[in-house]
Amino acid sequence: MQEKQDQPLKRSPGKAHPALKAFMCGSLSGTCSTLLFQPLDLVKTRLQTLHSNMQPGSARVGMVTVFLSVVRTEKLIGLWKGVSPSFVRTIPGVGIYFSTYYSLKQHYFLEQGPGALESVLLGAGARTVAGVCMLPVTVIKTRFESGRYSYVSVAGALRSVCQTEGPRALFSGLTATLLRDAPFSGLYVMFYSQGKNTLPQEISTSPYAPLANFSCGILAGVLASLVTQPADVVKTHVQVSPHLYKRTADAVRYIYNEHGFQGFFRGGVPRSLRRTMIAAMAWTVYEQLMARMGLKS
Repeated sequence: MQEKQDQPLKRSPGKAHPALKAFMCGSLSGTCSTLLFQPLDLVKTRLQTLHSNMQPGSARVGMVTVFLSVVRTEKLIGLWKGVSPSFVRTIPGVGIYFSTYYSLKQHYFLEQGPGALESVLLGAGARTVAGVCMLPVTVIKTRFESGRYSYVSVAGALRSVCQTEGPRALFSGLTATLLRDAPFSGLYVMFYSQGKNTLPQEISTSPYAPLANFSCGILAGVLASLVTQPADVVKTHVQVSPHLYKRTADAVRYIYNEHGFQGFFRGGVPRSLRRTMIAAMAWTVYEQLMARMGLKS
């Protein structure tokens, strides 16, 4: 009996805190989706920053043209430029998002699932926490993808920005980032959860449930992307050229004066494709992993 008491208690992985499990599931799902869809993010960033190198009256450049140009000048591997900061941002960032979302949901909606408006607040709140935490890496990632900076590594880029522009530059575009990410996540969670609720019970409990959830995710992603595209364009301008804009409003004014209303939707196709596919895959993988761990996502 004494020997049994003297043995140290070992905590198995299965006993980890549910929020930590949500963090691990979210990080893994985000890693998979980021690796697959990084090329779309790079093309989106190049499209949005291309205007400064174009002469007035130049022919319009589309997604396919930019894609082929990158492959021709930087080889196929060039489409994954910026994947290192993407991983540095995604692995902890998506983990923070899902663990925050899970914690908020368990705290406020343990007895009953959230409604439409509550889903918006849940998604927006979780994204705000993750967005603020990971903004410095987001700035570096955007600059990597723009092709205007010759950074070699994420650490080197962070050091360079701090030395030449000051630490404040790492938080450039905070307003535009939150105006883009918080509404996107809130709308996405609302559309996604409402879409899943409309599925027949026989589908939700069948082996095809992941595919049905993925389809709901795609629809939710398209709708949320369209609403938040202008904020994404503004965010990219502020983060790539922070010396040109003292305030977010300056970037908004510049884009409108130079390109009109349609300028706010530049890069909308690749962004919509990427955000939609990444979000749909991340949520589907996250929910499947959480179910395997015996947790309700």
